Amino acid sequence: MGAGEEFEEFYGAAFGRLVGQLFLVTGDLHEAEDVVQEAFARAAERWSTIRTYDLPEAWIRRVALNLAASAARRRRRWLAVRARLAPPPELPPASDEVLELVQALGRLPMSQRQPLVLHYLLQLPTEQIARELGISTGSVKSRLFRGRQALAAQLTDPAWEVADRG
Repeated sequence: MGAGEEFEEFYGAAFGRLVGQLFLVTGDLHEAEDVVQEAFARAAERWSTIRTYDLPEAWIRRVALNLAASAARRRRRWLAVRARLAPPPELPPASDEVLELVQALGRLPMSQRQPLVLHYLLQLPTEQIARELGISTGSVKSRLFRGRQALAAQLTDPAWEVADRG
């Protein structure tokens, strides 16, 4: 059995048990799954070493417990900051047009959505968008062009409007 197969077998045998243990610590099943999954991801990177430990599951549990503790600290800091802040101002409800635009943008690939929002909604120049996204100015222009086409097709297609509002 190869190291990859051995890790998969170990993962299958230990994942549920560790999630159950971390659920008791975190009190949140999704958080328990997240920290155990992250701990396994870290173990996979070091499996050749961890597999030689007497109790590899204990190493993963320790990592998951550390991740859960870090998440709890971040949550406490966030709650402390939030308690000092004034309540957010009440925002007016979004118009139907804005909601339609947000839905249409959500259907675009991220590579098109980001430049469209940065350029048309934040009014950033293409050079700044290129720097922020780490791509060339030509790529920004190409993505803007393709994104505009895809967005226009969605917003002007009568079938889309009926299905979306239906």
